[in-house]
Amino acid sequence: MHQQEAKKIYGSIMRKRQAVMLLSILAVLLMIVADMSLGSSSLTFGGLIKILLAGRDVEGPYGLIVWDVRLPMTLTCVGVGGCLALSGLQVQTITNNPLSSPYTLGISSGASFGAAIGIVTGASLFGLQWLGTAAHAFVFAILVTMMIFFLGRQKRMSTQSLVLVGIVMNFFFTALQQYLQYRANAEVAQIIANWSFGNLSRASWTSAVFSIVVMGAGMLLFSRLSWKLTAFNAGEERAKSLGIWVERLKMLVFLASAGLIAAAVSFIGTVGFVGLVAPHCARLLVGEDQRYLMPVSTMFGMLVMLAASSISKLLTEGSMLPVGIVTSIVGVPFLFVLLMQEVR
Repeated sequence: MHQQEAKKIYGSIMRKRQAVMLLSILAVLLMIVADMSLGSSSLTFGGLIKILLAGRDVEGPYGLIVWDVRLPMTLTCVGVGGCLALSGLQVQTITNNPLSSPYTLGISSGASFGAAIGIVTGASLFGLQWLGTAAHAFVFAILVTMMIFFLGRQKRMSTQSLVLVGIVMNFFFTALQQYLQYRANAEVAQIIANWSFGNLSRASWTSAVFSIVVMGAGMLLFSRLSWKLTAFNAGEERAKSLGIWVERLKMLVFLASAGLIAAAVSFIGTVGFVGLVAPHCARLLVGEDQRYLMPVSTMFGMLVMLAASSISKLLTEGSMLPVGIVTSIVGVPFLFVLLMQEVR
């Protein structure tokens, strides 16, 4: 009797999680269309759908607006939001701290500083400047990640101490980026300033494809580790008792997260709090099972970015408010509420 009751409860939980996943997919699709519908041109919703269905062969200014401006910008939101949310979720899992995220641990600011060095030096990779900037962002994201990882392991720091170390790194690399901006010429300084805001005006098909591919690779990797990450959530000792090589798992997750963050930062700049907000919202709805938590968190990250993009278009007529400003305005009170809960 108890076994049947347990099966019913488990079935109900699974159905709820599947429903949340389905609704999340539908919400992302609706937000993609909504974000693409907004802009300073007089393009109607019906006209947008016709152009999308007709493909790239559409002639005229509206075809260029949809296929060369709005669609890559929207898809960049999808890729960047997914990368930030996925990395934020796994950083929280590995540190076992709800306040951890690429932003609060200073990884995003380290990646931004690396990108700023790439911009100032005009570095390129295989003849591509955007790839040189992305490579610099990745290297510095890795450096910050390794510093946090080895400090935590060698000094046996608590997760709260690691967050404080991350905040220190955030200030440090932000100061270094500001110094680069101060020393650079006016044109380069303006590029770095726009970078620090998290600006979608630099979005292109390159940023859209690259961020979505990296996000897909991250999803594939973490899905193979899903049961280990779910077990890790119960504590390191519990994970070790199940035969999980904890240190190796931490290292792998930190490195993969650094790659995801670099892919997000290298094109549109620093976007804060997406990696903090999205996993928490998903966790409230589907629990800790990574099989559901991971995809739902990723989709919530997409939703946050798409919503921020839509709001930024609505707030400034004829131009676009940097999306990083919108996510920070939403994220700061959210972080404050979390901090108050931790204090209790």
